[in-house]
Amino acid sequence: MMTPALPTSRHKGATTTALDESTTAWALAARGGDADAVDHFVRALHRDVQRYVAHLCADPQAVDDLAQDTFLRALGSLHRFEGRSSARAWLLSIARRAVIDSYRYAAARPRLADVPDWRTAVELAQPQGLPGFDDGIALLDLLAALPQERREAFVLTQLLGLPYAEAAEVSDCPVGTVRSRVARARATLTHLLDEADRPEPAVLVG
Repeated sequence: MMTPALPTSRHKGATTTALDESTTAWALAARGGDADAVDHFVRALHRDVQRYVAHLCADPQAVDDLAQDTFLRALGSLHRFEGRSSARAWLLSIARRAVIDSYRYAAARPRLADVPDWRTAVELAQPQGLPGFDDGIALLDLLAALPQERREAFVLTQLLGLPYAEAAEVSDCPVGTVRSRVARARATLTHLLDEADRPEPAVLVG
């Protein structure tokens, strides 16, 4: 069975930096009432918000609602955004709070935590029909084995490409903690990949 290689520790380099600069500029322009900037801001970050929310929440039916709630909160708070961090990190912090608030709101109900529901939510947030999609789903199978905090750190830095400092802001923890979680996540995933690639023992007949 072929298994996907882990994402490298390199982020998407200049492309990611340029995207963050653009989205931050759009957020600042949107704060001033530029409707086109609002549209660019939402379109550029909608997929990242969906993917991040899908990795955090356990209800696949809630992903779209939580993403919408995130943008409504963000647009209502744009007057407070000063560009000290990237707009993407700022928005993902809001997404995290939206998920936490949804848990608190539903505290009276049992929290779903089964792996199939988690995987369905994330698969729905993946860009289907693109090269590597099957490998991405295979990676999701492996990610499901990680504790939530390590999975979140890995998703933020390795899949969404946030710098460790901004991932720490989003996760509300020290940078060193994020680095440790990512290192442990990579070690676990590497071990799982090695196990998956190990050939099946031959069965002797007769």
